Amino acid sequence: MLGELSGVAKFFLVTGYTDMRKSIDGLMAVVRDTYELDPYSNSLFLFCGRRCDRIKALHFEKDGFCLYYKRLDNGRFQWPRDSSEVRNLSRQEYRWLLEGLSIDQPKAIRPARKKEF
Repeated sequence: MLGELSGVAKFFLVTGYTDMRKSIDGLMAVVRDTYELDPYSNSLFLFCGRRCDRIKALHFEKDGFCLYYKRLDNGRFQWPRDSSEVRNLSRQEYRWLLEGLSIDQPKAIRPARKKEF
């Protein structure tokens, strides 16, 4: 279910550590008060705790909030720990994250830049 969110317009990843005891209201307050984003937008907000083996995703549908929770049996998510900020993810980066890959793929083919001849 967490991988099949075709109606979501934007994916936001909250870097750093999040208290995983927070539920819908607590995570909604983090999105709204700390990062000044609209939790009612058609966006998916991703949070991860210290152990990196579980994530929570907050999403608003037409009639209310959905809180998705995923816990890995083996392995850890490659979660950016640099600081507490929000990163806007592409759909591809979101898939990489759920597949256990880093969202910063150093060997991925980068878009070409216009060259002057």
